Amino acid sequence: MARQFMKGNDAIIVGALAAGCRAYYGYPITPASEIAQAAARHFPALGGVFIQAESEVSAINMVYGTAGMGIRTMTASSSPGFSLKQEGLSYCAGAELPCVVVNIDRGGPGLGNIAPEQADYFQVTKGGGHGNYRLISLAPNGAQEMCDLTVHAFELADKYRNPACIMADGITGQMMEVVEIPEADELKHDHSDWCVDGTPGTRKNLISSIVLDPEELEQHNLHMDRKYKEIEANEVLFEKYKTEDADLVVVAYGVVSRIVYSTVDAAREAGMKVGLLRPITIWPFPTEAIRSLIPTAKHFLAVELSTGQMVEDVRLAVEGHRPVHFYGRCGGVVPSGMELEEQYRNILEGGTES
Repeated sequence: MARQFMKGNDAIIVGALAAGCRAYYGYPITPASEIAQAAARHFPALGGVFIQAESEVSAINMVYGTAGMGIRTMTASSSPGFSLKQEGLSYCAGAELPCVVVNIDRGGPGLGNIAPEQADYFQVTKGGGHGNYRLISLAPNGAQEMCDLTVHAFELADKYRNPACIMADGITGQMMEVVEIPEADELKHDHSDWCVDGTPGTRKNLISSIVLDPEELEQHNLHMDRKYKEIEANEVLFEKYKTEDADLVVVAYGVVSRIVYSTVDAAREAGMKVGLLRPITIWPFPTEAIRSLIPTAKHFLAVELSTGQMVEDVRLAVEGHRPVHFYGRCGGVVPSGMELEEQYRNILEGGTES
């Protein structure tokens, strides 16, 4: 297997091409611009399509059209650009079109800055656009996962006919690491039972997100709800690190989880029993994995690059059985290991909620 030193953003495109994606539509925005740059370089060279759209709104609607042809397709942006895609994402979900969208988070709200943040968590995991829909959402914490989880996102999108999202912070997009390049997917993805690709067999198919009859729309919503329950039951991904005997379980994802790894080891050396639970899918959220730690853990701590968003899902999982603390930095500020170790000590010695 080939190995190459690359940015996380470039690894996204490596994974997409390995997954058989051959159409990219996007608009450049820092800190996600390398994704479009890599797509422009590689997609046409492999017989695919790259279009720099005139706007993020145009890009997501191009994705809608190409996904409707049964072709694996994607787009990528950063926080304000991702916001502009929300109506189109709702259309894709309503029409049950598989596609992959990438959001490389930067500081907000508004134009904010180009530094890393995780404050798009609500937007990505709670819908973002209008209506009863969910995005399958994966949160890589390094360049290898940027590649591998992109492959997985396309598989999940096809399996459930639903948009899937890669949500990463600006650091993960910009960091450079060695990536093992996966073998290309040579499988033909047969979507002729629902797509419209111009062949006689697909002319009977209809792709639309409009259902004017209220009772029909209710049934469509209930159908999608059953699909989402199936995803929640079968597609949760997470990682545990030294949680078996932990008095304090830290819940963190993305680049923050990488900092927590080292601080868990340092805390253990200092006599503090700390462990990490890392959500890899942030929707579906690893609720049951957190609940399984309630009998042994005395405290939970959510650490995020925000003023507190994922912490709400942690609290819902714990259901009041244990204290849930929160520590966050925002605006592009990333917590240091020393900051986190001080938080651990304060919680374990004082037991007070943050």
